[in-house]
Amino acid sequence: MYRLKVVTSFAAAHNLNNYQGECENLHGHNWRVEVVVKARELDKAGLCIDFKILKAETKELLATLDHKYLNELAQFRGLSPSSENISRFIFAELGKKLNDGNVTVEMITVWESDFACASYYEE
Repeated sequence: MYRLKVVTSFAAAHNLNNYQGECENLHGHNWRVEVVVKARELDKAGLCIDFKILKAETKELLATLDHKYLNELAQFRGLSPSSENISRFIFAELGKKLNDGNVTVEMITVWESDFACASYYEE
């Protein structure tokens, strides 16, 4: 197996629903996102997937979140836009674009600060 990782970021505001504390108030983060994909085999160029493709697909998806109030977006309607739910959303959406039988999104990690992150993966 081969594993690739790209790291990028976006900025957005949110508030946690049904949370008893300061984070229930509107606030923002400069979110750091780690995208990990895996592949069984390499292509003719010796790559799992071109980093340019992986970065471009990730950038396109994160543009839908960047500088937004996440609670107002359709993908989080009725769902608290926590780091956990953001990582699951990114996992699912990138999987639709990248999973091809060889390449699979393995894990998404979303950092809301330098000291706190949440990851989503499926077994």
